[in-house]
Amino acid sequence: MFELIFFGTSSSAPSAHRGLSSHMILYRQHRFLLDCGEGTQRQILQSGLGFKRLNKVLLTHGHLDHILGLGGLISTLSRWENLDQIDIYSGRSTLTRVGNLLYKVVFLGAKPPIEINLIPLEPGVVMEDDKFTLSTFPVSHRGAESFGFLFQEKEHRPFLAEKADALGVPFGPERSRLVRGESVVLGDGRTIHPDDVLGEGVPGTKYVHIGDVGRIDDTIRTVCQDADTLVMESTYVDEEAEMAHSFGHMTAAAAARLARDANVQTLILTHISRRYFERDIRREAQAIFPHTFVARDFDHFQISRGGAVRLKKDSQQYEE
Repeated sequence: MFELIFFGTSSSAPSAHRGLSSHMILYRQHRFLLDCGEGTQRQILQSGLGFKRLNKVLLTHGHLDHILGLGGLISTLSRWENLDQIDIYSGRSTLTRVGNLLYKVVFLGAKPPIEINLIPLEPGVVMEDDKFTLSTFPVSHRGAESFGFLFQEKEHRPFLAEKADALGVPFGPERSRLVRGESVVLGDGRTIHPDDVLGEGVPGTKYVHIGDVGRIDDTIRTVCQDADTLVMESTYVDEEAEMAHSFGHMTAAAAARLARDANVQTLILTHISRRYFERDIRREAQAIFPHTFVARDFDHFQISRGGAVRLKKDSQQYEE
């Protein structure tokens, strides 16, 4: 299960109730900050999550409404938090812009107090452990070098305790080794193999996050296929589809059609323009794909097999 917290859900410029693009993804011991618009560090504090273990930043692209908050955030992390290093992943052009912001503006050419690693992305696996993989894929957005992100748990085989009991496998390290895929020899000399006590493989949770994007291509369709949750921008509504196309953005209807056609379980829309009420976006998308949420700042979702659940909270009071 992944957890997703929205810090900013507005497009281009903040509104009275929406900050600029920023999100936190939690998975086991990992914390990923995805995009870092202006004001992100205050949103992190207001959310109650704080800065601990916040050492991985994923940037979809280099437009200022997605990176400008890095200046203040990195300054704070380097001076006040117990971090040895921070890894920032994005396309090369974005990292050049981020490097200029940090080294020329924030640190004025001096050596930063912490190690800052600017890591260029290429399509494919970014990192993985025994439980999940984080991959990236290219998307098209108004000339910018842009990437989407795929978080996917690995398939696992459930341990069948009743079979282990019937075979006389004792509780303890023997069962742990079988779960890890290792055979064990029991005290009576019998060898028990993983296939004897493990069930069929169960797919893990699949979560796709796409930032600003101007068109849906075959790569995006393939990545989104059968996703449990898709997070995607929705800057415009369909009656202004021509404007959306000219600025390299998506409409609510287009995002909903992608979710429907790719057999996605839950769609969460963000990057909302101030030109619309939230209800305009929601109505258009839900007419095509009913299981759609429109994210608000500080919304907290749990993402698991079958889709996403928005956790209850004291909702901000503003016009929907």
